[in-house]
Amino acid sequence: MIRQLNPAEFSIAAELIRKSFATVAKEFGLTMQNCPTHTSFVVTAEWLQNQYDWGWFMYGLYEDNQIVGYISISKSRETDGAYEPHNLAVLPEYRHKGYGGQLLDFCKAKAKELGASTLHIGIIEENTVLKNWYAANGFVHTGTKRFPQFPFTVGFMEWEVI
Repeated sequence: MIRQLNPAEFSIAAELIRKSFATVAKEFGLTMQNCPTHTSFVVTAEWLQNQYDWGWFMYGLYEDNQIVGYISISKSRETDGAYEPHNLAVLPEYRHKGYGGQLLDFCKAKAKELGASTLHIGIIEENTVLKNWYAANGFVHTGTKRFPQFPFTVGFMEWEVI
């Protein structure tokens, strides 16, 4: 079951996001020293509250009344008509059950409901498994960019709302 989160759940959701992204940090050698703004280090309940206050929609995926997955969606600040999914996360012990796909499909449906023309995402370009997963889910690679604060290349992908 996927449902909208309420602020009382932000602490649990923040812990879920950090745990989920910690596997990415480990895989790509990201640390507080070389990438202090990585999701696995910075997400707190207050951080989620700020996003909520900005109008982001936040959802949890539940198994047996326990939150095991998370996704949020917001209007793009850069492109009219575009929305951005954020922090798609599934706890490591709940992966490979199709939950990531369920969260992404839910986000796509929400984007349609909100009148979006496209969904835009940014990922670690070197994460070919993730890039291929998004491509298999209809996203098209649109480019890359290096940012001085990241020890990786950011890859950009988009999905056109049909």
